[in-house]
Amino acid sequence: MTDAVRERYARFAAVEAPGRSAVYAEWAAGVAEDAAIQAVLARIPETHRQPPLVFAVTRLLGAPLGGFAGWRAFVLDRADDVVSECASRTLQTNEPLRLAALLPVLSEVEGPLALLEVGASAGLCLYPDRYSYRFRGADGTLRAALDPHDGASGVVLESRVEGPLPPIRLPRVVWRAGIDLAPRDAREPDDRRWLRGLVWPGESGREQRIDAALDVAASDPPLLVAGDAIEHLDALAAAAPSDATLVVTTPGVLVHIPRGPRTALVDRIRSLDARWVTIDPPGLLDIWEPAIDVASWPGFVVALDGRVRAAADPLGAWWEWRAGASGKPT
Repeated sequence: MTDAVRERYARFAAVEAPGRSAVYAEWAAGVAEDAAIQAVLARIPETHRQPPLVFAVTRLLGAPLGGFAGWRAFVLDRADDVVSECASRTLQTNEPLRLAALLPVLSEVEGPLALLEVGASAGLCLYPDRYSYRFRGADGTLRAALDPHDGASGVVLESRVEGPLPPIRLPRVVWRAGIDLAPRDAREPDDRRWLRGLVWPGESGREQRIDAALDVAASDPPLLVAGDAIEHLDALAAAAPSDATLVVTTPGVLVHIPRGPRTALVDRIRSLDARWVTIDPPGLLDIWEPAIDVASWPGFVVALDGRVRAAADPLGAWWEWRAGASGKPT
């Protein structure tokens, strides 16, 4: 079991953390070389030992934000607490910036919209109409700016757009709901602290963006249901206003669901009288229309009802429109 821990953390240190967090890269590299720490982390259930989750939990418990040696000493000293706390939490990357990559897809759907998010956490991705957007070219030139009808938002989502810029507009959202195994309440200090703690050290501006989005959610809380999505999806979908277009979103959540339940959930979503918007790793699903070359695809896939619309950064920092007038990637 420690072999799996070593391999997972070595991959994180080499591939995922560089360029985002020097601290997490150092911690992960240290784990990959430390048998004692591997033994502690191997006690955590496999689905709860992802590096960002473990690192966030240790910081929540008081681990110093410094070099690996200090972090290692903390983990060994608080091993039982770390294992217990990780087992009770899930990775909830409630990043509103993903909406920058999803907005052009939402712009294709006739409104008003009723949004239902699977894996909603605190629901920060349920407010595409309440945020401001700034889309820039590779050279930093402003290509498009959108603000809510009542003026610029405290949440400004800046994203780099490569290639053509499709028609974009803010949707009119009349209903917001979400399902999560452990929903978070934007009004609760402990939940806000946990979501801020999931921000990787070194990610400039992200904690401030999430704080501002939490304020938006706290001012008008969405309907959040705790439990398994496949058990609650039908009932929650039926509660949506009948005069609105139901849009089910799964931004970044499907990768955390095992293959069997994931396939069943996707089938259930596609059976609803609803549109489905998602952003996923290219090799995660085999339903993309048209099929894509997983090996050469940049970033994640953004899709509408399984139809490929864009390539994007997993958290929305950049996106590239890949749907032409024919609806096929260019």
